[in-house]
Amino acid sequence: MSKKTALITGVTGQDGSYLAELLLSKGYHVVGMVRRSSGENFERINHIRDDIELRQGDLLDQLSLINLIKDVKPSEVYNLAAQSFVPTSWEQPVLTGEFTALGVTRMLEAVRLVDPGIRFYQASSSEMYGKVLETPQTESTPFYPRSPYGVAKVYGHYITVNYRESYDMFAVSGILFNHESPRRGLEFVTRKVTDGVAQIKAGKTKELRMGNLDARRDWGFAGDYVKAMWLMLQQDSPVDVVISTGVTQSVEDLVEVAFSHAGLNWKDHVVCDPKFVRPAEVDLLIGDPAKAKAELGWEPEVDFKSLIKMMVDADMARHKA
Repeated sequence: MSKKTALITGVTGQDGSYLAELLLSKGYHVVGMVRRSSGENFERINHIRDDIELRQGDLLDQLSLINLIKDVKPSEVYNLAAQSFVPTSWEQPVLTGEFTALGVTRMLEAVRLVDPGIRFYQASSSEMYGKVLETPQTESTPFYPRSPYGVAKVYGHYITVNYRESYDMFAVSGILFNHESPRRGLEFVTRKVTDGVAQIKAGKTKELRMGNLDARRDWGFAGDYVKAMWLMLQQDSPVDVVISTGVTQSVEDLVEVAFSHAGLNWKDHVVCDPKFVRPAEVDLLIGDPAKAKAELGWEPEVDFKSLIKMMVDADMARHKA
């Protein structure tokens, strides 16, 4: 029996790197799509660089996607690539729409034209709920996005539904709530905090400037969440699923756990700075993972405190080195 081939867009990101590891462990041939650029950032996949195949393609270029799928002949496509940093989406709203919304359409269209039997996973986001209309949020909660990123993700979500229903494609969206790890980008709040703690502990700085400490999120471990992505493409029929822990924490909780793990009092170091408050804030996100448990048999394994401690330990080791 020949190996299954999976194509991952966004393979150099946090989720892409964990998903590539998972698929390799299951015997897949893993192809990662990367954009042509002068500065290559393969830091998250360096340890598996020899085990995966990297191919060029661009979500802004329809022909490159068609040619890539023709060449690679994947049985599964995981579309994880996006402009995914929410604050940047206000500074670059059009580019965010091109990648995060229309990029999904280009990839779906490439799959439809080359082989509509390919199974397709779209990375949807809890940011689509935005100003939440019910708590907790489920697969049927109406969307009310509060950023250009959230708006673009809603488009990507519904165009995936549209292709599934119009062309009978196995195309699904995983509505993933915040998921973190030591591989999270330094610009994201969890990593900003754990890296800030490590820098303070190492004597490199004395303060950490933060925005809204009252915002609440449902935070899980990215390594757990990529398992759900894979499970969604192994089902008999395509369904969209919320992936979350069902537990919510505030940014202040995050700060408190991170600083105390390093033996520090956060109140001695954290400064609230209005510069870091979003133009339109998302106050509370908490997902209902009941469907993921019932239909996929999926449950998160790493809890919030363990996750933050793992991230602080990794950042402290890095700053010591």
